[in-house]
Amino acid sequence: MARNKLSETKIKTLDKPGMHSDGDGLYIRVQKSGSKNWVFVWRRGGDRNELGLGGYGQGTAPVSLALAREKADAIRQQLARGEDPRTDRQSIKPKTFADCMKDLIKTKEPEWRNRKHANQWKMTLREYAKDLHDKPIADIVVGDVKECLLKHWHERPETAERLRSRIEAVIDYGIAHGWRTAGNPAQWKGLLDKIMPAKKKLGRGHHAALAYGKAPEMAASLRRATGRAARAVEFLTLTAARTREGREAVFTEVDVEAKTWTCPAERMKAGKEHVVPLSKRALAIVKEMREQATGPYIFGGEKPVSDTAMTKALRRASPDITATLHGLRSMFRDWAGDCTEHPREVAEQALAHSVGNEVEQAYRRGTALAKRRALMLGWELYLSKT
Repeated sequence: MARNKLSETKIKTLDKPGMHSDGDGLYIRVQKSGSKNWVFVWRRGGDRNELGLGGYGQGTAPVSLALAREKADAIRQQLARGEDPRTDRQSIKPKTFADCMKDLIKTKEPEWRNRKHANQWKMTLREYAKDLHDKPIADIVVGDVKECLLKHWHERPETAERLRSRIEAVIDYGIAHGWRTAGNPAQWKGLLDKIMPAKKKLGRGHHAALAYGKAPEMAASLRRATGRAARAVEFLTLTAARTREGREAVFTEVDVEAKTWTCPAERMKAGKEHVVPLSKRALAIVKEMREQATGPYIFGGEKPVSDTAMTKALRRASPDITATLHGLRSMFRDWAGDCTEHPREVAEQALAHSVGNEVEQAYRRGTALAKRRALMLGWELYLSKT
């Protein structure tokens, strides 16, 4: 008998009461009320047997077509072994968070060239998401995710954000495979951002940074804003430069053909010239400012835009008003470490940090720009996701 005769589209159009076959014993029963339930039917010794597999698109744990087929396959295997599916329901348990977590990690592992990053992913989910492990992926609700995050929310905000992002990825994996039909309860924008408490400000000596998960939202607000201060903050975000380096930039430092911005040694903290690869959006900002130019400074005219004006522009655009201009660099660094496979040294060089001894620095000089350009283009792409 043919299998997989149904489709999600076809199921949604079924309104005639009765049994509709997907093949080899799996049926969806449409009730007079319009509700739909999955059943598996088989015969043994002349007797007809039926086993319910859950409701379709209803209840707290709706069973998708993909999940119904998975359950049906498990029953067929039991029947082939001579077992009675009615006395052993363990083999048709729905997928748990731990199942999806292990599958996702196995899928992503070949992509991780950075062993440290791979271990961080595993540890975060293994230790900090422990309360979710035994829950069916279809049953996890916002409250479950919130409880996991609250344990780290105030004391370790960066850890909490990484945990949220990775929980979201696991649940997305379950949704993509049809093991969950509801939305993702670990989603930040429009969901958790409405119910999680405000994070504590960082202690003295630190620069408060916006979590990188909110960076695209901030970037979109900056793009919509007008004025040199907003453009300056957006340029700082795209280049991961320090505040003074960006706000005092002049047009002669930008090479449009080479797509670079060379910040002179006197404005650099380390006292060394720093060449920054410019993305398409960063170059567009320079072009826009050049068309409005009233002086040598890209962001200002005869004198540079003030730090205060830039801070105000950031606070208007940022979902977290405690975020600082210098914190934009921390936000970039966290993203590079958590979400990319670029070597640590490349991310540090993008921040104009010294890496290794003089011999190592001399060796890297020839290739660092190309590698940093790839990293910064990825950062621009990430910021454009809204």
